[in-house]
Amino acid sequence: MSSRIRIIIAVVVVLVLAGGVWLWATAGHESTDDAQVDAHVTPIAARIGGTVLAVPVKDNQQVEAGAVLVQIDTRDYQLALDRARGELADAEAALVAAQANVPITTSTATGNVSSARGGVAAANAGVTEAQRGIDAAKARLATAAARQQEAEANATKASKDVERLRTLLAKDEVSQQQFDAAVAQAAAFAASVESAKAGVVEAQTGIAAAESRLIGARGGVEQANAQLHQAQTAPSQIQAIRARAQAAQALVAQREAAVKQAELNLEYATVKAPVKGLVSRKSVEPGQVIQPGQPLMTVIPLDEVWITANFKETQLADMRPGQRVTIDVDAYDKEFHGKVDSIAAATGARFSLLPPENATGNFVKVVQRVPVKIVLDAGQDAEHLLRPGMSVTPTVYTE
Repeated sequence: MSSRIRIIIAVVVVLVLAGGVWLWATAGHESTDDAQVDAHVTPIAARIGGTVLAVPVKDNQQVEAGAVLVQIDTRDYQLALDRARGELADAEAALVAAQANVPITTSTATGNVSSARGGVAAANAGVTEAQRGIDAAKARLATAAARQQEAEANATKASKDVERLRTLLAKDEVSQQQFDAAVAQAAAFAASVESAKAGVVEAQTGIAAAESRLIGARGGVEQANAQLHQAQTAPSQIQAIRARAQAAQALVAQREAAVKQAELNLEYATVKAPVKGLVSRKSVEPGQVIQPGQPLMTVIPLDEVWITANFKETQLADMRPGQRVTIDVDAYDKEFHGKVDSIAAATGARFSLLPPENATGNFVKVVQRVPVKIVLDAGQDAEHLLRPGMSVTPTVYTE
């Protein structure tokens, strides 16, 4: 075999070996250097304003959940709480009084209605009795008038008899005894006339008195009806009293809410760490006057960090959640292990503040990158060496 053939064979073998090595090195995994460490960044802000009394933490200090980060002056908020509690006590007292008035007013109003109805019945009975008195007085008047007429007739007859007997007496045709008897009878009949007249006057006076009583009884009926009408407004009065009680109850609820808000404001004066982590970007100092919503610092929990790797869209064909990943960190000579957690729903460009638009028609195709979230295996970063923003190179094993 000639040396030229041997050289060709050697070159082919080398190329085949190099291709095999290249295929072995590139097949079954995907990697990118466009990747960083990520973590939750919890901003700490004030919910109330005031003067800062103390900041018992420093930058990059480890704090536990619930640790005091900032203490704001509480005197104004304590006064507001005391005032709110006093207003609540006043509203509760007013509610007790309003609620006590409801049964009292109900009972009184019901009794007034019954009493007024009884008064109307009594007044009507008085009218009836007065009308009966008038009728009786008129009957007595008629009787007295009849008696007067009878007495006057008898007196007239007796007077005529006396005059006739007087003439006869002068002629001695009747005795003196007969004449005296006729005179006595005439006098008696005259007295009867006066008595009958007195009876008529008395009966007329009785009628006048009975009519006066009737007028008074009718006035009593009108007054009793007016009292009944006023008493019948009891439902409206009761409704008004109940409405005032409900308003007092609503005021109590409002005052209770004010007390709770004041208690919350007093509680907000102590700013605490919501999670365990490292304090960062502290921008508050004692004596500073802060406003509600003003950023004070951030707390970053390093117990839960992950990798955000921006893979090319051409690298995602075989990538799936759960695949094994190795991560090389530029800052450390150490390899970390994890797995693919999820693949983003859109490319990074689509999530940018100003997504690219092709409105002009001039289009240049650019390979897009899709964020992939990679989580570390348990215990991989026990020393909390990884910090958000660090550059890493993850390798995803797709086979």
